[in-house]
Amino acid sequence: MSRYARQTVLPEIGADGQARLARARIVVVGAGGLGCPVLSYLAGAGVGSIKIVDTDVVEESNLHRQPLYTMADIGQAKAEAARRALVAYNPEIEILADVHRLEPANTAALCKDADIIIDAADSFAVTYTLSDHCLTSGQGFVSASVLGFTGYAGGFCGGRAPSIRAVFPDLPHSAANCATAGVSGPAVGMLGSLQAQMALSCLLGLEPSPLGRMISLDLRQFTTSSFSFVDAPEPGDGFGFVSVADIDDSDFVVDLRGVEEAPAIITASARRSTVGDVDTLAGDARDHRTILCCRSGLRAWNAGLRLRQAGCTDISLIALG
Repeated sequence: MSRYARQTVLPEIGADGQARLARARIVVVGAGGLGCPVLSYLAGAGVGSIKIVDTDVVEESNLHRQPLYTMADIGQAKAEAARRALVAYNPEIEILADVHRLEPANTAALCKDADIIIDAADSFAVTYTLSDHCLTSGQGFVSASVLGFTGYAGGFCGGRAPSIRAVFPDLPHSAANCATAGVSGPAVGMLGSLQAQMALSCLLGLEPSPLGRMISLDLRQFTTSSFSFVDAPEPGDGFGFVSVADIDDSDFVVDLRGVEEAPAIITASARRSTVGDVDTLAGDARDHRTILCCRSGLRAWNAGLRLRQAGCTDISLIALG
């Protein structure tokens, strides 16, 4: 117990709390800027089993905000490199690496038996897919997002809080991410640390619970804010994400990627279109389940809004990455 002596002395944790952490199972989706502090602090706290889900490889541009990795890890799978670092850090716990891309078809299997699921993936589609899963499964869900110097961390679902759709019923207008808009390393580190604390508080049953609360951070202006959304209603008209494997022959599939972006269309029967022109397909779309595809899910979401205004009601989205 000497490893955990500085936290077990806290009355909120103690020996019983440490035993609860040792029995806990957490899935962390994403081992990048948010995932590195999340994984480090959960492993340091003695969480018994941590599964890392990530398909990315380490790049040199990651290193300014992802201190789990070194120059020797460049080109290696992040999940595997993170596992090696965490095993060396705390060999007493179980660390699992899963080099798979999370999508709707495999979410339930990847998240099976987890007490808490943490979204550190920097993907609209992953965030909404995990939130939808947790709302149904009753698992706690901790999500964060950061861009530039600002971001938020919040606790959702878990049988006592709304999903992320209750707070963000619509996707943002821009698909900016860390690669295109930049990000501050300390901002990512602070928000990832907040995610780790929220997860630990959930596992320990501390009150007030972080489920149903959100904390926003602006390190450009050095301001923070917090609010509760436990009474926020679930929207009834959001678009769900599906996997390519879920496409049926009877579906009307629209690929919103251009030829230069994707020379091969998603299926042989799919139609190419753009968000601005998708209205012209409304006549065909009304008679089928319509599946809209793009890279991140943002164009598909906006196309879905246009088709809904044209009278289409059965719409699903695919984010192809």
